[in-house]
Amino acid sequence: MQIVKEKILVIGACGQIGVELTTELRRIHGANNVIASDLRDEHELLKGTGPYVSCDVMNKEMLHVLIIRHNITQVYLLAAILSATGEKNPSLAWHINMQSLLNVLEIAKEEKLTKVYWPSSIAVFGPSSPKQHTPQNTVIEPTTVYGISKFAGERWCEYYHHHFGIDVRSLRYPGLISYKSAPGGGTTDYAVEIYHEALRDKDYSCFLSEDTYLPMMYMPDAIRATIELMEAPKENITIRSSYNLSAMSFSPKEIAQAIQKHIPEFEMSYREDFRQKIADSWPQSIDDSKAQEDWHWKPRFDLNTMTEDMLRNLKPLYA
Repeated sequence: MQIVKEKILVIGACGQIGVELTTELRRIHGANNVIASDLRDEHELLKGTGPYVSCDVMNKEMLHVLIIRHNITQVYLLAAILSATGEKNPSLAWHINMQSLLNVLEIAKEEKLTKVYWPSSIAVFGPSSPKQHTPQNTVIEPTTVYGISKFAGERWCEYYHHHFGIDVRSLRYPGLISYKSAPGGGTTDYAVEIYHEALRDKDYSCFLSEDTYLPMMYMPDAIRATIELMEAPKENITIRSSYNLSAMSFSPKEIAQAIQKHIPEFEMSYREDFRQKIADSWPQSIDDSKAQEDWHWKPRFDLNTMTEDMLRNLKPLYA
């Protein structure tokens, strides 16, 4: 039997997830087998590591030609407008988040792609969802356009799998924290900004209240979860909407205390803005037992080990 060599296209490769996911996929599959694409200029961390093309995912014809020309077999669609940015322009966020997914799913159907990855988010949950250990299947009534678009996207993913056999896989990411790439306009961005400000100015003004608990994850865990999901045997994947994913939950007060163990003079203040209302609508912790059961998911980082790693890697920037 001939083994098909995967050719992977990462759309939105210059975003917070895309940079690190592209790097890891190139390590696994070979640099020339992973095409990075974005509308932006190529990210500094991607330069010289493999092929890069400028591509607008909203232009279906251009995307289709790109996929055929490069013999693409798998697509990772990471392009999206996130929660806080989306509330400033809801119609644009809906249009981009929905049409980009439909374009990819349609091409996947026509070209018989082997796999598609599309990320969802804890933003699909709303005020009526259980706050603690939010289950895989529960009441889902999102109150942000980002959450609405992600929930609709989950339904489309499941629809295309059941009706057309597309092997599309998805994770509901919690807030993601990384030292390599900047966050993209989400409600959990404070948990990245705080490390930079702690090293730069020794203080930080948080846009969420001190006791706002949200599910979070360190980027190395998120990248590993994504690849483990995509490499799991097809028959193990029982969720075709999107898997709950969890690592840790903490409040701004607790992350400040974790930082103060390393930078005792660090001070935290609080000035809530419109993002507080978004955070209040989301879960405080997530039940990801289906991911554990189906493809043996298990996080490696908690708040303290993540804080040590973040500060160690960011310190040279502010030396």
